[in-house]
Amino acid sequence: MSQALPPVLSDPLTNRGTAFTEEERERLDLVGRLPDAVLSLDEQLRRAYEQLQRQPDALAKNVYLEQLHDRNEVLYYRVLADHLAELLPIVYDPTVGDAIKRYSHEFRRPRGVYLSIDHPQDIRAALEHLGLGPDDVDMLVVTDAQEILGIGDWGVNGVQISVGKLAVYTAAAGLHPDRCIPVVLDVGTDNETLLNDPLYLGVRRSRTRGKPYDDFIAAYLATAADLFPHALLHFEDFGPGNARRILEQNADRYRIFNDDLQGTGAITLAAVVSALKVTGTAFRDQRVVVFGAGTAGVGIADQLVAAMVRDGLEPAEAARRVWLVDKQGLLTDDMNDLRDYQRDYARPAAEVRGWSDQGGIDRAGSSRTDRTGRIDLLTTVRQARPTILIGTSTSPGTFTKEVVTAMARHVERPIIFPLSNPTERIEAMPSAILAWSNGKALTAAGIPVEPVELNGVRHVIGQANNALLYPGLGLGTIVSRARRVTSGMLLAAAEAVAGQARVGAPGASLLPPVSDLRASSATVAVAVARAAISEGVAENAPEDLVQAVQDAMWQPRYGPIPDLPGHSDGPGHSHGPDPSHDPGPSHERSAR
Repeated sequence: MSQALPPVLSDPLTNRGTAFTEEERERLDLVGRLPDAVLSLDEQLRRAYEQLQRQPDALAKNVYLEQLHDRNEVLYYRVLADHLAELLPIVYDPTVGDAIKRYSHEFRRPRGVYLSIDHPQDIRAALEHLGLGPDDVDMLVVTDAQEILGIGDWGVNGVQISVGKLAVYTAAAGLHPDRCIPVVLDVGTDNETLLNDPLYLGVRRSRTRGKPYDDFIAAYLATAADLFPHALLHFEDFGPGNARRILEQNADRYRIFNDDLQGTGAITLAAVVSALKVTGTAFRDQRVVVFGAGTAGVGIADQLVAAMVRDGLEPAEAARRVWLVDKQGLLTDDMNDLRDYQRDYARPAAEVRGWSDQGGIDRAGSSRTDRTGRIDLLTTVRQARPTILIGTSTSPGTFTKEVVTAMARHVERPIIFPLSNPTERIEAMPSAILAWSNGKALTAAGIPVEPVELNGVRHVIGQANNALLYPGLGLGTIVSRARRVTSGMLLAAAEAVAGQARVGAPGASLLPPVSDLRASSATVAVAVARAAISEGVAENAPEDLVQAVQDAMWQPRYGPIPDLPGHSDGPGHSHGPDPSHDPGPSHERSAR
């Protein structure tokens, strides 16, 4: 005989399990449906964390947290918020990549909105069926899953990247989970493993491209902006051929943000801002080599060029201070395989004629001669004499001793950031970079790295983690209701992050730790909102920005029980924190 759970227990938005008081159990017909003890949220937190710690590996912890998310949303976010530095790699990169690979096989319940290229006419209906009004949504995170982290194309399974991104927004910046929508655009997949998997849940054919794809993106943007005019439209893990084009075509029309392009560029900019405080040099004097000219690498170049322009250089001159090196070597304007977004940085072939005498590209980073005449990383460093070297190549070991020492010969304090992740893809470990430069390099990494002891100095290695920046950027955009995300807002976010690092002592980290992301995100949000107001793109300009940001940050705690069928608590009850701070979500949003 089936004994279904009462709705208040089965809905993660209302369920609080053993925290229901005796009065609530009586009123909601829960007598006999729970153990006798009444636990506080703090006690539930302790038990849930103990259960989490007993999981055998990172993927099992991810699964446990997702199951908790499905049962009790407040408790899930309390666990995440209280242990964010520890759990960030579990709910997001790198563990979420493993969860994405298993999504179709481990599917338990839908979370988010699934939009199919085969049914573009259903976009509006799918979003309208959430039952949300124009003032009820702050954020939509959307992916087409073509370039998920470092694992590539995973089709509809990529919805988990949108879910994970929003979990970080909520835990780190207090975005109300009931005002955020994860979305996946299922446009097919080129992953043959998925196409041949009988349990795969997505559109079973190769990726749609060209006009049908562009029309699908346009329809999504127009519909989402029409239904939720105040929401930030966050784009995540789109392929390099689409990400930049979508952003450039729509940045002036919609409140749109691409973390892979803008967030990665801005957090790297923050690290550079800190490094320049140490070197005492200006942006306009920098020379930059970026190894890995994909979406992330070019996004970083864009942010650094914008900083040079703000420091007095003309745009063309700033772009000439950047050299991009990719799998085909240094990018030059006579190459016929350049992507649109790479062309602005391609060097004139005549300018570098003769450089190729020193060899072609080598994955080990050493010069060698081949028949192509391509210009490798080491040759580029020797000839361009950069002050900044950034790696987004995912080619391990390519920042060799030869590359680092060549750079250190002409720069007193070389700035070297190996940003690729996970660990097995990093260009060089910071310990090696410091040893090869005799401790003079200023370095940050894309992975967590333990401090390095060298020559009596303890070097703390900052992690260029986008989570230091995008949650606060999103919150500041929402609080100010900025009509678009401007370069000034990105700069303000980067400077706010850099301002939290104390770089005065030898070996100090160039970036703040991720251990106090919530306070850090609030600081970033205030700076971003202030920039939006000063640039005239804000629709809301609170007199007290600090208090406005604090008021907007949702707290994971049990609030009043919402009205349920057959159980009226009277008017004014809603799910969430203190009603005075609640932006107004309603129980009907459990559809998400």
